[in-house]
Amino acid sequence: MALTVLTSIAVIVTLQYMQAVFVPVVIGILVAYGLEPFVAALARIRIRRSIGAAIVLLVLVGVLGLSVYALSGQALQIVQKVPVAAQRIRERVLSRGRHGDSAIGQVQKAASELQKTAEVASSSNADPAVKPKDVTKVQVVEPAFDANGYLYAGGVNLVSATGQAAVLFFLVYFFLVTGNLYKKKIVKIAGPHLWQKKLTVDILDEINSQIGNFIRVQLLTSAVVAVATAAALWYFGLPQYIVWGLLAGIFNSIPYLGPLLVTGGLGIVSFIQFDDLTKTLLVCATAFVITSLEGFLLTPALMSRAARMNPVAIFVGLLFWSWIWGLWGAVLAVPMLMMMKAVCDHIEDLQPIGELLGE
Repeated sequence: MALTVLTSIAVIVTLQYMQAVFVPVVIGILVAYGLEPFVAALARIRIRRSIGAAIVLLVLVGVLGLSVYALSGQALQIVQKVPVAAQRIRERVLSRGRHGDSAIGQVQKAASELQKTAEVASSSNADPAVKPKDVTKVQVVEPAFDANGYLYAGGVNLVSATGQAAVLFFLVYFFLVTGNLYKKKIVKIAGPHLWQKKLTVDILDEINSQIGNFIRVQLLTSAVVAVATAAALWYFGLPQYIVWGLLAGIFNSIPYLGPLLVTGGLGIVSFIQFDDLTKTLLVCATAFVITSLEGFLLTPALMSRAARMNPVAIFVGLLFWSWIWGLWGAVLAVPMLMMMKAVCDHIEDLQPIGELLGE
């Protein structure tokens, strides 16, 4: 038991410490799974895998680049509206603050009174012989929002993301070129006995099947959410509905938290544009209904029973992998749990864990 606990702690520390290595590798494996059918189709018409992988990746990068270029105008319009939105929010906060009856104002007033009481009590209990005289209090006021700092950090993150994208590109290319090479190597080193090799093949085939099915379902459901959200926002008259629809589809890959983030963002944008609480709630409710129908009806119907996991396991896994790898951990939580479940289901000593993860 002690050895198991120490090994688990060592694995967790290693995962956190080597995040810069593991995250690109896991993302590269998932992207390679999604692109493998296209490379295999080119290989069937006698195009070498090295050439076919390059063609598929270049087409993917070209499509992404054209999409970003086509939507850059709408994205720029959203950025241009940020100062106006910030000004309107500031005006609303100031107007509520003038009345002095808001909950935040009452809390601040109570905190100020408590602070004054504490200062009076401390000054009355202090020793007069050591009490400082002619002391001027200085209060350092930090800015509530440092826009320049955020822009600088965003620029640094953009440069870092560009470098990581290049690394990811080469990783995916090498994974596509090698094909089943590593599967054969893992089976070869699994052990000298036939049952060990057979067990390894079963585990790898199960992982391949579940991850491939997960990627197909995720792409389909994200596309459905993106199209449905964009259509609903277009109906309500919200500008840049295409960009918001794409964001809804992208964040749909993060279980539970992604739809809430999109719904909250749409609520802010809708309230700023329409200045109508009823219409804002209607937009948020529509977006939430779309993601809920996808999560409770469409995804379970498309996923195989072997790949299904109970909501508690998914939520705990989301918390764990978010703690390990941050935002990327939230995105990769479900596929990592599926890999763990595939391994646990085929190893007798780990089958209780697979049962806990299963539906």
